[in-house]
Amino acid sequence: MAKKAVANKKPLTKSEIQANIAEATGLTKKQVSMVLDALAAEIHKSVAAKGVGAFVLPGLLKIEKKTVPAKKARLHVPNPFKPGEFKDYPAKPASSKIKIRPLKGLKDVAAK
Repeated sequence: MAKKAVANKKPLTKSEIQANIAEATGLTKKQVSMVLDALAAEIHKSVAAKGVGAFVLPGLLKIEKKTVPAKKARLHVPNPFKPGEFKDYPAKPASSKIKIRPLKGLKDVAAK
C-alpha cells in the first residue's frame, strides 16, 4: 500500500528538508546540505551592499533589498487619536529592508 501524505501541523526543520530533498534526488544529506549552504551564500551576495539588490528563485519567490530614506523630525503635529493634543516625532536614519515576494508558481500552489 502507498503511504498517505499527512498534513504536518509544524513547519519542516532543516534536517527534515534535507532528508526529503535527499530522498527525492538521490543525493546524500551532506551533498544537499552543501547545496543549501551555497544557495544561502548566493542570496547573501545578491542582497549585500555591493550586490545586485535582488535574488530570484524562478517560480517561487523574489528577494529584494529596499532602501528606506531618512525621515526628518516632525514637531508639534496634531495627534489624530486625541484631538487638541500635539505630538513630536523624532528623526529616523536611512535604512535597508528585505522584502520577499511570492511569484506566480507559489501563488498558484497556495490558491488550491
